[in-house]
Amino acid sequence: MTSANSAVYKHYRQNGLRFLLMIAILALSSVIFAADQADAILGQWITAGGKARVEIVRQNGTYVGHIVWLKEPLYPVDDAQGMSGKPKVDRKNSEAALRTRPIIGLPLVSGFHFAGANEWTGGTIYDPENGKTYSCKISLTSNGSLRVRGYIGISFFGRTEVWQRYASVAGTPAATAKTP
Repeated sequence: MTSANSAVYKHYRQNGLRFLLMIAILALSSVIFAADQADAILGQWITAGGKARVEIVRQNGTYVGHIVWLKEPLYPVDDAQGMSGKPKVDRKNSEAALRTRPIIGLPLVSGFHFAGANEWTGGTIYDPENGKTYSCKISLTSNGSLRVRGYIGISFFGRTEVWQRYASVAGTPAATAKTP
């Protein structure tokens, strides 16, 4: 190999390594950025109407959420089923064995995966007011609220609620709406 060929080879070898290093750094930063986007729904959220707060966490590779607070945690004095003053339970669940589990702590959303573009799919949402579970997708809007769409079959047949981030939790961005 001539000295000219050797110099060219050395130049391409050094620049090729730099190029590969730059590609590796870009790939790693995009993975970190995607993880940050995927975790954007973590934290506590106030449901529509301020009835409850749901805490969304990452668990075994999916995103799940449990009810952690209720505006009215006890049954009213005039409760038709005689549970006046007692903590609310999942009494409308279709499975009799689950009707005594407390609403606080109840799994509400489960099985979500980050689909990209501020959207989480593949999950379900449980409605304790009627005891039914629906397919669901979640999207984070540009103003920081969460669009939660429960549906049967295709998302055209469903209902959307908008949840606001609960601002009083350390480490979460301030919500734009008044929080309970």
